[in-house]
Amino acid sequence: MDELMRPLVALKRDELGALPAAVERPHYSRSALSPGIVHIGVGNFHRAHQAFYLHRLMQEGAAHDFAIVGAGVRPGDATMREKLLAQDHLTTLIELDPDGSSAEVCGAMVDFVPVAGGNASLIAQLAEDSIRIVSLTVTEGGYFVGSNGDFAANHPDIVYDAMHPDAPCTAFGAIVAGLARRRAAGSGPFTVQSCDNLQGNGAITRAAVLGLADMQDPSLARWIAEHITFPNSMVDCIVPATGPAELTAARAFGIDDRAPVTHENYRQWVMEDAFCAGRPDWDRVGATFTSRVHDYETMKIRILNAGHQVLANAGELLSVDTIADCMADPLIGSFFRAVQHREIVPHVQPVPDMAPVEYVALVERRFGNSAIRDTVRRVAFDGSSRHTGFVMPIVQDAIAAGAPVEGLALVEALWARMCAGEREDGTVIEPNDPHWATLRTRAVTARSAPEAWLDLYGAIGADSRFAGAFGRWLGYLWREGTASALKAYTHSEPLAS
Repeated sequence: MDELMRPLVALKRDELGALPAAVERPHYSRSALSPGIVHIGVGNFHRAHQAFYLHRLMQEGAAHDFAIVGAGVRPGDATMREKLLAQDHLTTLIELDPDGSSAEVCGAMVDFVPVAGGNASLIAQLAEDSIRIVSLTVTEGGYFVGSNGDFAANHPDIVYDAMHPDAPCTAFGAIVAGLARRRAAGSGPFTVQSCDNLQGNGAITRAAVLGLADMQDPSLARWIAEHITFPNSMVDCIVPATGPAELTAARAFGIDDRAPVTHENYRQWVMEDAFCAGRPDWDRVGATFTSRVHDYETMKIRILNAGHQVLANAGELLSVDTIADCMADPLIGSFFRAVQHREIVPHVQPVPDMAPVEYVALVERRFGNSAIRDTVRRVAFDGSSRHTGFVMPIVQDAIAAGAPVEGLALVEALWARMCAGEREDGTVIEPNDPHWATLRTRAVTARSAPEAWLDLYGAIGADSRFAGAFGRWLGYLWREGTASALKAYTHSEPLAS
């Protein structure tokens, strides 16, 4: 029988036994699980990464009292909740490998609180004694970091939460409200664990929680500072968005899943062992606890995350659909390797068992996985957070060291050219950033006045070496095109004046 013609099994707890034999499924009794973690921001990455580590630990008979309760503070979170409620919070994880795919049903999540204005249900769940960890994947731009790197206390959502502590609109407002209830009840603290791609994500999360708490009640802020821990962590797994192809992939395994997740055959989770109320033994299933999280995250953020930005804007301008296609493209792939080895690797320290050049080779293989349909558009999304968070720290270190910045300046010029909103074949690039209108205005102006874009970078944009290289490359892109610019950098050809 053709795979797509086989009868589909509904993804429900009572139907797990009817799944095809090739599909791995929970061996533990899900009815025996009890909540221990609330996760805010239940997207594909969380379900393929943190939830999967916990699921694998549960498969070994451990951590059954650390099951996940999903939560969210955005309208899109309500849509995910509806999908997961309909299938008993189960998720089909499909590992994509060029040599073949496999499927496993993850059962680590047991509930998902209602998503509504004021977040009453979320706050009540956070106040439950059983909750010992509150984790987040709210995207890099969701941490209210100001242009100077400090907590953005003047952001309208934060100002609102400071004035409405019992009915906040942000994840951090809900966390502070939950902690306030626990302090009042004497029920003890919980760990707040960021799982987003931010360098020093624990410290950034701590600044947001303490900053908001101090605006509401300084004594609460002092209690949080004394009792709550915010471990830094590094997370890694390429997880594409779910679309028709992913839904079809689940059906090919005989599963009727409304929200399946595809992922690569690689995961990494490195974190500080700083959990004030206990934690699962994730290291038993491959996670790493270390005091050197910063070194791991620097390697990953600079080589992989910044590497994504090296590829994505060039790919968008040249109408290349996926990251794997970018790696296979002779010009874009060569550009990626040249920037990595010339201008990124020199600013990355080795970690145990991995040198930077070895990590570049690993990332090349992962990015080149043709079974992963990771779109250029997804990777290029929210460049205003990703370029400032992933690329510019490398530029800053290069400037301080007097090291080359030509390739990094070209990466930023490609972003500016992309934000003008039109590919080189004349097709329109649809808005792809929370600040798209502002970026597009700057990008159009920067064609003749590069400083309109350089202002985004603050002091770095004023550096003469970086600003000069950026201006030359942006002008070259508009005159000669992306392909010519990539070739010129890769082969060290001089820029046209």
